[in-house]
Amino acid sequence: MPDAVDRLTPLGLMLLALLHEDDMHAYEMVRLLRERKAGRLVALTHGTIYHTVARLERQGLIEEVGTDREGNRPERTTYRLTAAGAEMLLAWVRRELPAIDRPERFRVALAEAHNLDRAEVAALLSERRDALAASLQAHRNARDHAIERGSYPQFLIEVHRETALLSADVAWLDEAVEFIRRPDTVWGVVDLAPTDRYLAQREAARA
Repeated sequence: MPDAVDRLTPLGLMLLALLHEDDMHAYEMVRLLRERKAGRLVALTHGTIYHTVARLERQGLIEEVGTDREGNRPERTTYRLTAAGAEMLLAWVRRELPAIDRPERFRVALAEAHNLDRAEVAALLSERRDALAASLQAHRNARDHAIERGSYPQFLIEVHRETALLSADVAWLDEAVEFIRRPDTVWGVVDLAPTDRYLAQREAARA
């Protein structure tokens, strides 16, 4: 039976990650997600985002910190991440990074992996790599066995494609883990000074 971590959607996770950066109102979240091209990872509509914000608040993962109104603009409610929300963010990323049966959720977890310690991310991705390598070997064995029994390779073209994709994924994970483990690779966000580009994004999203 799905637990609270499983029930959290990829969009919900991305909203928690935004509030891990700073307190924000929902309109700023919408603008930032679009500016960062998050639509390639999750579907972005005003209705879905506002509905998800309301659900996260009901679940105690975020909470209101105040409202404001500027000029003729609608009143805007600012939210912050709760301790439960911060724990949920990390638990979701931890669960999805090594899982090989939920590729869409993995992409979001990978995008937010910087919220975990680098050693933990390297270990989780290594676990994923080993699982994919086992799947790759199983596909190769099944393909070779089918050919040995007389199957024409043309009927196994989809298996051949899957084998090629798995092989590429394993190779990429080897490179990624090495990159993350390198001491000269900057990792995490706690001690990073805000860049001019980041500050400009935030200012534009609040407008």
